[in-house]
Amino acid sequence: MEKTVCAIELKGITKRFGEVVANDGIDLQLNRGEILSLLGENGSGKTTLMNMLSGIYFPDEGQIYVNGRPVSIRSPRDAFANGIGMIHQHYKLVDVFTATENIVLGLEEGGKLDIRAAEKKVRSICGKYGFDIDPAQKIYDMSVSQKQTVEIVKVLYRGAEILILDEPTAVLTPQETDRLFDVLRAMRADGKAIVIITHKLHEVMALSDKVAVLRKGKYIGTVQTSETNPQALTDMMVGHAVTLNIGRPRYAAPVPRLEVKNLTCLDGEGVKRLNGVSFTAMGGEILGIAGIAGSGQRELLEAISGLYPVAGGEITYTPEGQPASNLIGKTPMQIKKAGVAMAFVPEDRLGMGLVGSMGMTGNMMLRSWKKGRGAFLDRKDPNALAMRIWKELEVVTPDTEFPVRRMSGGNVQKVLVGREIASAPSVLMTAYAVRGLDINTSYTIYNLLTEQKMKGVAVIYVGEDLDVLLELCDRILVLCGGQVSGVVDARTATKEQIGLLMTRLGGKEGA
Repeated sequence: MEKTVCAIELKGITKRFGEVVANDGIDLQLNRGEILSLLGENGSGKTTLMNMLSGIYFPDEGQIYVNGRPVSIRSPRDAFANGIGMIHQHYKLVDVFTATENIVLGLEEGGKLDIRAAEKKVRSICGKYGFDIDPAQKIYDMSVSQKQTVEIVKVLYRGAEILILDEPTAVLTPQETDRLFDVLRAMRADGKAIVIITHKLHEVMALSDKVAVLRKGKYIGTVQTSETNPQALTDMMVGHAVTLNIGRPRYAAPVPRLEVKNLTCLDGEGVKRLNGVSFTAMGGEILGIAGIAGSGQRELLEAISGLYPVAGGEITYTPEGQPASNLIGKTPMQIKKAGVAMAFVPEDRLGMGLVGSMGMTGNMMLRSWKKGRGAFLDRKDPNALAMRIWKELEVVTPDTEFPVRRMSGGNVQKVLVGREIASAPSVLMTAYAVRGLDINTSYTIYNLLTEQKMKGVAVIYVGEDLDVLLELCDRILVLCGGQVSGVVDARTATKEQIGLLMTRLGGKEGA
């Protein structure tokens, strides 16, 4: 039997930001040849802890051990010197450089760079672990998964034996996720120690050897993956029993609420971002939108909202018991004045959705809640609505006047989703509504969207997690390169079918 070798050990790691204790005496251990999943709710301290391993923060108390010896990691350079590399969710690559040029960028090789020797080394790493990239290919010609591969090879090239991946499957198709997992398993077999930060429990169960759970900055415990289940892990994260079922009741009589015909949109350089997109969103259903990142999801929702210029096609809105109205050419304010009850949770939370310098109360004032009854509706004043959202969605903030830009991403999203639902819309569009949210809050959002559906609202849900899309939605529209490659029944479709449509390999499906 092989002797277990400890790659990383954390003892009493504490990190404070003012009066906030982000990590409180964390003890954690990871061995070579293991994959550890790090779980926790928003604000539990996962990213802070990993940022201390990767040299972005320095602990106030405690000690980090690498291969059994105490180390001081004060910068990313120190982290690399100790064989630690972190692959962030947002890639840091130069588009006009090749894969190899990005991989060696910033290295002090001494003398003139031998690009051919570097390419040879890159090919050797790719062959060893099963990566599929061309070292001479430009970044701007690569898919999202290829860019991620470059980031992983970059840290391996620098000699990393301990890898930290932050939400590595967030923008990957099921097929790309499977390939990534195969690579990670090959790296584990080679003795690498791997940490994955993720909210997707099915991936935790499929890939990891053990799971460490943090809650409110404290270490709760580590369990063997083979000896646990998603429900038990969620209960550990939250501290009490949580229901993990997404209800999908059927609305009795769905009616056409929003119809899009042959919608075409061009960007500022004349490139088609949407090309002949057609579909109908029904009141009383959740229509999911799936696609690889950059397939036109953002442009589609913004075009419907009046925020993105339309080159051709039709967008018509049919209110209850009234004639249809054309939305093409109308600004968001004109759409609102026309009596269109539309709510939009954009991808860019602070850039488009909220004013960062204002608190929750001020951001409530940006919306009118005088008509209808929303899930959080309270007509007394905007502060009452802010207090209701603060309580119902458990927004972590000192008070309702605290600037939202100083909140975590997950808490900003709670404020935005709560406010939009409070406006009592008949069409509710959400772009990545649960991105960055822990599983407990995510299920709260799913239930809120289902409640809106059962009130006859047409809900359009752009999401990354295909498992959620298949559980939550009634139909799923798949975009590929700005075109509709299929519309499927979410109750009967499979992840593999949608994954093929996302890469246009699946052909067309009936709408």
